[in-house]
Amino acid sequence: MVLRISSKLHGRLLAIAAASPDAEVCGLLVGRDRVEHIIPTANVALDPRRCFEIESEVLFAALRVERAGGDKVLGYYHSHPTGSSKPSATDTAQATVDGRVWLIMAEGRAAAWALNEARVFEAIEYEISD
Repeated sequence: MVLRISSKLHGRLLAIAAASPDAEVCGLLVGRDRVEHIIPTANVALDPRRCFEIESEVLFAALRVERAGGDKVLGYYHSHPTGSSKPSATDTAQATVDGRVWLIMAEGRAAAWALNEARVFEAIEYEISD
């Protein structure tokens, strides 16, 4: 599995994360064969400094578009303002095995992950292009 994204969107994601040094940001990665756009959402977690929760209304709307033949929800993104770009124990506990990618941003970098059937995150290739 490879996550493909433009350098412009990659830069935008890193800027969004950098602009929120005290709370995790989150949203959706949307497209077909590559991330064509992102849908930022509010972090509605009880403690957004330590975890994230994507607005369910936004997620459900994007999934309805997908079911109707539109762009697919390829995955999710969020930041770790005080951690690394590796999935946390909280990420693992809250994740569902749905075949979608997790892009985690920290320290000015991003890494892509996929959750396998054993509920273990595996690093996947993350390709940035123009």
